[in-house]
Amino acid sequence: MKISFLGAARTVTGSCFLCEADGRKFAIDCGMHQGNREIDKRNLDMTPYKPEELEFVCVTHAHIDHSGLLPKLVKEGFKGDIYCTAPTRDLLEIMLLDSAHIQEMEAEWENKKRRRHGKQPIDALYTQEDAEAVMPLFKTVEYDEALEPIKGVRIRYCDAGHILGSAFIRVEVREDDDSYRLVFSGDLGRPNQLLVSDPEITKNADYLFVESTYGDRDHKDEENSREELAQAIKRAYRNNEKCIIPAFAVERSQEIIYVLHQLRKEGKLPEDMPVYLDSPLAIRATKIFKRHPEFLDEETRNLIENGEHPLELPNLKFTTTAKESMAINETREPAVIISASGMCNAGRVKHHLKHNLWRHGASVVFVGFQAMGTPGRRIVDGAESIRIFGEDVAVHAKVYTIGGFSAHAGQSQILEWLGNFTNEAMEIFLVHGEASAQDTLAELIRDRLGFTVHVPDYLEEVTLAPGVEPEVRVHPEQARPGIDWEYLLSDTERLLAEFKTRMEDVREKPWVDQTDLRDRLLETNRSLLELISET
Repeated sequence: MKISFLGAARTVTGSCFLCEADGRKFAIDCGMHQGNREIDKRNLDMTPYKPEELEFVCVTHAHIDHSGLLPKLVKEGFKGDIYCTAPTRDLLEIMLLDSAHIQEMEAEWENKKRRRHGKQPIDALYTQEDAEAVMPLFKTVEYDEALEPIKGVRIRYCDAGHILGSAFIRVEVREDDDSYRLVFSGDLGRPNQLLVSDPEITKNADYLFVESTYGDRDHKDEENSREELAQAIKRAYRNNEKCIIPAFAVERSQEIIYVLHQLRKEGKLPEDMPVYLDSPLAIRATKIFKRHPEFLDEETRNLIENGEHPLELPNLKFTTTAKESMAINETREPAVIISASGMCNAGRVKHHLKHNLWRHGASVVFVGFQAMGTPGRRIVDGAESIRIFGEDVAVHAKVYTIGGFSAHAGQSQILEWLGNFTNEAMEIFLVHGEASAQDTLAELIRDRLGFTVHVPDYLEEVTLAPGVEPEVRVHPEQARPGIDWEYLLSDTERLLAEFKTRMEDVREKPWVDQTDLRDRLLETNRSLLELISET
């Protein structure tokens, strides 16, 4: 049996694992690659996916980094079934159309520039028509339902506790006289998350493909995160400014509304401060969450049955049109604005940042993972300015990074989940994570749990055989992500500014302990040396 890593290999996007057993092919997830320009280029070539040869696809959940290439897969010749849960199907119906709209708009903007320079136009990655062609291929499954899409391959969906309808997938394969038990985690949720249930426990596997987004750290606890969000909102309110919350349209936006519902009950949310959900996609997703209460956790269902819906607020306003969105920044009243995208690389949130990021009294609250090369990551890493719509915008707002709302399991929670597996010979592949997080988690798994761990590269192919160490083959076109020079430049400028500030402190305050300065300089030096070595 062979597995090819077509994405989410030393990155956190583009999840897709091509499986081949007895000459028959299927895929787990088909996500869009997101990040810098070099990573984005991977979306253009579907050759490694072999669309016409795939017999079926299993989608773990609706996030675009796990599903966003389905329209292109169908456009390039895939005609098989696409398995997912009912909420995932409903969410993908709106998310893929929204993604297609973004692809069309980006192609239109690019072609305007190309025409000015006398260059040939380009096609959109896919269109809304392509996205609509995906819908008839969906087949919904229930949790714990045993299915056999093709002879010799059985699948079972289990609740991953990540977002509404998310799953990890158990796959049993019979090939000749051999059998394999594989588990693909998708995105693993954290316990005690709002709205959705805790991840199910599973114990038996020969090969486990597990996400590692937060493999190098744990999240802040939920209570401190709620308090920090309340403080960020109060600060903006006192300053008569906006509190901007870039949030993924699915799950994160709904969880933030839930938290605001809790804060209001506790008297910690200014009652006259409007809350805008400024994302048509998030608005439609919220309606889908309400449509599927059977997939919500017991606590949420009990609240709803008692007449208290946690996704409702008296001061919550849905802004569906562009005109309504623009009107938010035309007012001088304080407000909370929840807007997509969560990494600030598309959507209405870019307009809100352009209008508010430079204001000293404003708050910007990041409540989700920021991938390398994205505008959100640059802000979180301390950039003094970022470029938005061709203009350099200063970062003067107070920036909060609150990890307690993450829908991903943290390091300790991943290790705890892995501790339930009983097969000591099980081999683990770490996927969907950046290199530093994966290396840290791999070492912990080996030391604490004793499992064999592999960290595959992009386009790597492994051959699995019972009792034999996986045989690895590097694809001849394998390429690591290119250097994002714009990000590198902004990060270098930040470090130099930090260095200058610390040196001025030392000059003006010689009694200051210089240990921190020395340690910071050594850390920076190591980071630069590693970067030079990789380059």
